[in-house]
Amino acid sequence: MRLLIVGGLQGQIGTATKIAMDRGAKVTHASDIEMGLATLRGGHGADLVLCDVTLDIAALVRGLAAEHICTPVVACGVGTDARRAVEAIRAGAKEYLPLPPDPELIAAVFAAVADESYLMIAEDEAMTAVVGLADQVADSDASILLTGESGSGKEVLARYVHKKSSRADRPFISVNCAAIPENLLESELFGHEKGAFTGAIARRIGKFEEANSGTLLLDEISEMDARLQAKLLRAIQEREIDRVGGTRPVKIDIRIIATSNRDLTDSVKRGTFREDLLYRLNVVNLRLPPLRERPKDIQALARHFARKYAVANGVPYRPIAPATERILASHPWHGNVRELENTMHRAVLLAIGNEITPEAIRLPDGKQVGSVSFAAGTSDLPAPVRSAVESAAAVTRGLVGRTVADVERDLILDTLDHCLGNRTHAANILGISIRTLRNKLREYSQQGLAVAMPGEQRAAG
Repeated sequence: MRLLIVGGLQGQIGTATKIAMDRGAKVTHASDIEMGLATLRGGHGADLVLCDVTLDIAALVRGLAAEHICTPVVACGVGTDARRAVEAIRAGAKEYLPLPPDPELIAAVFAAVADESYLMIAEDEAMTAVVGLADQVADSDASILLTGESGSGKEVLARYVHKKSSRADRPFISVNCAAIPENLLESELFGHEKGAFTGAIARRIGKFEEANSGTLLLDEISEMDARLQAKLLRAIQEREIDRVGGTRPVKIDIRIIATSNRDLTDSVKRGTFREDLLYRLNVVNLRLPPLRERPKDIQALARHFARKYAVANGVPYRPIAPATERILASHPWHGNVRELENTMHRAVLLAIGNEITPEAIRLPDGKQVGSVSFAAGTSDLPAPVRSAVESAAAVTRGLVGRTVADVERDLILDTLDHCLGNRTHAANILGISIRTLRNKLREYSQQGLAVAMPGEQRAAG
């Protein structure tokens, strides 16, 4: 565990540091948010940031997002200041820890971060076979290509492989190639020297150097342009990189894992992906089956998410009713595990009584989830299941007479609302690239339509 502490923690920094180090954490300090961001930007990565609640948590979260640094933030403050705790959570902190720090509480937070990052739930034979292959190759340095639909768990499997490898105590760095604009991706990956281009006011260590001796995950690599593909190929072959504006190469020692929700063989045929790079990445291929092809995992994951979000929201854990499990098993889950997680989060909040009943299983628009495969002969189904089926059928009937463009537009804008304007999250749920989503949103804005901004939803109309 690599821990970055930002601020003085109101005089408790020494105690917090000792507790963290006693728990095996490697601790780095930064006096303020700007120094904290500079520390991360300079290649001193962190698995968790503890930030003094008296500092601007929102600015820290925005800065991390702007730098494409996916590190959770936990706010710390003296006592149980409810107002500040709520403000910190609203600003984007994952948790609030009261000071003086409690050793067991800090240990629990560390364990939660580690468990969440590397938890691999697989009970269905289709998925356990993939995990078995991952176990076989984890301890090698072979490059791995993870393929599968959006939301099927590719990054979770990548973290699992890293945790099982001999590099487990070294950095795991993830880069979403689809979420970073093309003109910034090169600097993000390889770093740059001061003055390399307009705005390069200081040296920036890239993700390759940050991941040195560890694992680098290149997420959605199919979105990388041809010029960068050539530079990536050289980095893999020569085990060295060139910073933008640099004068000498930098040696690296990393394990590469790449993911794609597309068939890269087809991309090679179309000329959008280099064949030689595919060979370098695809030493081992692990294909994650979509959730609908691993029904036992649907139940296992649903129960896991029910417990997780009951704890996260401070509500009693409710088991999933048998009728609800039948509905979950019959749903196609086009968004895969990500869609199931969001659905169960809603269900935990909407459930009434001692169980999570079918009435709590709803789509983002509030309609109940149901399987159209039950459309014929629903009269003998239990009333809650029949209600869910009829709701699904009503949704289908509502599409008749509308153009594909209209349905696509509403789906994109509603999904963006559901994600509170988060473009990357929305693109993942929709199964499209971030570039495609941005082009669509630009088109809708030019048509005069409201588009949710980050952290917001469209005003109800």
